[in-house]
Amino acid sequence: MGIRKKTNKNPPVLSHEFVIQNHADIVSCVAMVFLLGLMFEVTSKFAVLFITVQYNVTISTNEGPEETAVNHFHHGIKDLATIFFYMLVAIIMHAIIQEYVLDKINRKKHFSKTKHSKFNESGQLSAFYLFSFGWGTSILLSENFLSNPVSLWEGYPHTLMPFQMKFYFICQLGYWLHALPELYFQKTKKEDIPRQLVYIFLYLVHIAGAYILNLNRLCLVLLVLHYFVELLFHVSRLVYFSNENRQMGFTIWAVLFVLGRLLTLSLSVLTVGFGLATAENQGFDLTAGNFNILFVRITVLAAICLTQAFMMWKFINFQLRRWREHAQAQTLKKKQVPSKSKSKKDKANGVNGVNSHGADSPRARKEKSS
Repeated sequence: MGIRKKTNKNPPVLSHEFVIQNHADIVSCVAMVFLLGLMFEVTSKFAVLFITVQYNVTISTNEGPEETAVNHFHHGIKDLATIFFYMLVAIIMHAIIQEYVLDKINRKKHFSKTKHSKFNESGQLSAFYLFSFGWGTSILLSENFLSNPVSLWEGYPHTLMPFQMKFYFICQLGYWLHALPELYFQKTKKEDIPRQLVYIFLYLVHIAGAYILNLNRLCLVLLVLHYFVELLFHVSRLVYFSNENRQMGFTIWAVLFVLGRLLTLSLSVLTVGFGLATAENQGFDLTAGNFNILFVRITVLAAICLTQAFMMWKFINFQLRRWREHAQAQTLKKKQVPSKSKSKKDKANGVNGVNSHGADSPRARKEKSS
């Protein structure tokens, strides 16, 4: 795949350093095995489980003079194989972006170690958020979820999904699963691992939970909203690293972040607390995919509310830290200005003292003659 990083060192085969340096090539070979499996009849049935989307259901519609067949999909245990394959694809794409884009910028900018790791993180997440936001928005527009908000809960359980929606969720789960081995491949600092594990875990729990509980429509809307706000933050951080005076993006992000939390809570309460609570199809039926009972609704709302509260708490701490650092910087500037003016005044007084009491002054000549 041509992703191997150039290095003068040759670490021992299968050592930690060897795996880290060549992990993209190793993963590419594993993914190629599944692709080659499609070429042979014996292995094609097995390879199809990993590469193609499973659980196809064909529905005939009478729109127009002729019947048309529309393919829809539901979820099942076989999706784990597909998610695993696209997790491998995400690792390969991560390595391509890192080597051919981010590493080249890092070499030009000469960032410090701290900025280097944060720049890589924001660069990777910016690419993912931009792709996911654009793709998710196109699905929302094509399925008319934005123009018809009632469809978020009407007709629940939404067990059948169009191909684009199901593939979107497969890729989302594959990406956030790939972030776990990337902590090892990217040699993430020990102090940064807990923070990254927390947000990876939150993404996986919420996306997988909505996927299993057939709340995919609500999840898609909330993901698109959340990804837009996060995209703005990481783009603002990339701009800040290139020029520390450009901080307007953080101000816009702060406003949109608060609005995003309010919209998330409003849509969640409207869909789960009111829409599903007043729906006709109440009850628990695992076979039909119906989870519309009071306990599940309360659990879903509690998970969303706690997550939003946690994010607001982190946001407030982040803003307080920024204001504190800004105040300290302003205090240092004020202290430096008087000290400089005082030093100039002392220097001027010293010169005047030499002129008034120095060897060439009249007083000095008189004292010398006496």
